[in-house]
Amino acid sequence: MKIRLTEIAETIGGEIIGDAGREISGVAPFEHAGADHITLAGSPKFLKALESARAGAVIVPRNITAGAATVIAVDNPGVAFAKVVEMFHPKPAPEDRISPRAHMGEAVTCGQQVSVGHFVSVGDRVSLGNRVRIHPGVVIGADVTIGDDVEIYPNVTIRERCRIGSRVIIHAGTVIGSDGFGFAPDGAQYYKIPHTGIVQIDDDTEIGACNAIDRGTFGKTHIGRGVKTDNLVHIAHNVTVGENSVLVAQVGISGSTRIGKHAILAGQAGISGHLNLGDNVTVGPQAGIAKSVPDGEIVSGSPGISHRLWLRVQQLIPKLPEMRKRVAELEKRLEKLEEK
Repeated sequence: MKIRLTEIAETIGGEIIGDAGREISGVAPFEHAGADHITLAGSPKFLKALESARAGAVIVPRNITAGAATVIAVDNPGVAFAKVVEMFHPKPAPEDRISPRAHMGEAVTCGQQVSVGHFVSVGDRVSLGNRVRIHPGVVIGADVTIGDDVEIYPNVTIRERCRIGSRVIIHAGTVIGSDGFGFAPDGAQYYKIPHTGIVQIDDDTEIGACNAIDRGTFGKTHIGRGVKTDNLVHIAHNVTVGENSVLVAQVGISGSTRIGKHAILAGQAGISGHLNLGDNVTVGPQAGIAKSVPDGEIVSGSPGISHRLWLRVQQLIPKLPEMRKRVAELEKRLEKLEEK
């Protein structure tokens, strides 16, 4: 496949500086791109090396001096490059086929161009929208509702009554609607608390591989529009995750916590239950959050504190042995002065 640079520029809303007549046959990383490739230089590291780029074209931010390189200047290089990758690697067209090896329950409704793979089990009264693609080994419980343009990868389980919006992607091995971790102690043992709620996942959300999203005890666990979760994320019962938030690998959120809009939870962050994290909050990697966080705050550490204070603490920790030694010396000198 070859695409003219003018067509690429038109698709991503960019301005060509250099040889507009080039034809591009693929995308490649900056270091490996050749004369027929297009690549990305969005960070200072690669922008400094722009003169030595061997790529046929480079996507760059606007107002960058191109030198001898042919570039496409855009407002958002990362998004533009993602669109170019899609041009060279388009998704397969949706099929309209249900495998004879799939089990379809009673009163299942399907939209147009629905694809159901081998060994899928779809429960009774499930509703599937248009252009839904369900890969092999998926299990969908009774009374589940799934919107349009949803892709569900192998071995996903969506339990009964959960609701999935449109344009949602769910990666392999994820479980949606598992029981929450709720047990009532009676002194000798633990009595299981029934979880009768659901999980609701709104439009344009992407759920990573091997996530576990528990159903509400009552009501729902709610994943807002545009949320992106990495692999190995756990979201407990009755959690709310606000729109366009990002949960990085191995994040764990305890029950009934509310995460605001546009929040970022970095890898291995742990959030206690019944907290409120505001809009535009950032939680650092491996942080342990035990109290609510107001809008716009950046917190790190365990227990979580202001990121700026945490940086100061981290600078002090390597100095503690020497400081301890100096304090001990001062104590000895003070004792001698007191003796006099």
